[in-house]
Amino acid sequence: MDIAEPLLAACRARFAAVDALLPPAAPPADGVRLDAATADGTQVTGVLQRHRLGPGDVSTLWSAADTWQLFPYFGDTGTEGLDLLLRALRGLLDGEKTGDDSACAVVWPSRDAEAIRAFLDHGLVPLGALGVRTAPPPPPDCDVEVVRRAGPDDFAVALELATATFDYTGLVAAPRRANTADLLAPALREALDAEEPAVWLAEDGGVVQAMAHCAWIDATAGSAAAELLPPGRWGYVNNVVTAPGERGGGFGRALMARVHQELRTGGATGTYLYYNPTNPLASVFWHRQGYRPLWTTWEVRPAGALR
Repeated sequence: MDIAEPLLAACRARFAAVDALLPPAAPPADGVRLDAATADGTQVTGVLQRHRLGPGDVSTLWSAADTWQLFPYFGDTGTEGLDLLLRALRGLLDGEKTGDDSACAVVWPSRDAEAIRAFLDHGLVPLGALGVRTAPPPPPDCDVEVVRRAGPDDFAVALELATATFDYTGLVAAPRRANTADLLAPALREALDAEEPAVWLAEDGGVVQAMAHCAWIDATAGSAAAELLPPGRWGYVNNVVTAPGERGGGFGRALMARVHQELRTGGATGTYLYYNPTNPLASVFWHRQGYRPLWTTWEVRPAGALR
């Protein structure tokens, strides 16, 4: 997709001004181009991609089956420029058939307050955030009997806990899928069979009370991770869950104290994860653990509800 160099440069300047931890804005991929101009004649551009998922795609755990994703390039035009691009997207959707399992989505730097104003005005809500932590973790403030690496024999309990995550987030974020356990099982079984990525469990009295599924991600030039993270080797915290009925008892804190220590020892530049800003548990827990949002996924579901 040919985007004028000044537009890309302006977008990169915006990112640098908004948050020093952001990597430079990536050149746009292929898609449908949306163009508009502000009141003073400044050009703004967006690239629109449509992603369709089948019922067996793991991504349906957090994504609608049919998503229109907008990649905006509006430089220093702020709320006005993004508003124009969202209006152009609304006009395009008028000619499309949008079903119930659909969404419009934009992934955008979390600290861009001018953009937030436009998202809210058009009915989008913050359903996901990529949080990062680069400072040492806080010291543990709880006493848990055992934190250990999980193995193949832990598959059943690990799958039960992993599924419980979506039982809860289905209430406060993306709707839970009926086949959640089936979608989670292959990657979880593979992780339990391998040395890396690691799955960690917190036990109390021989009963597993919490789980953390982790991985290593290298943000190297040209990689997908480098479009979201600064260069380096990052520890990825994929799924952390405490057993229902035990939340707030300190198991998650004890578990993550060990996980952060292991990732730091392994040479992590920092750690990152995805959480739901609308989740009243996760949004508090991860901030207390030293994470802060770097990117936010703004969505409206179904897609036709975009204002």
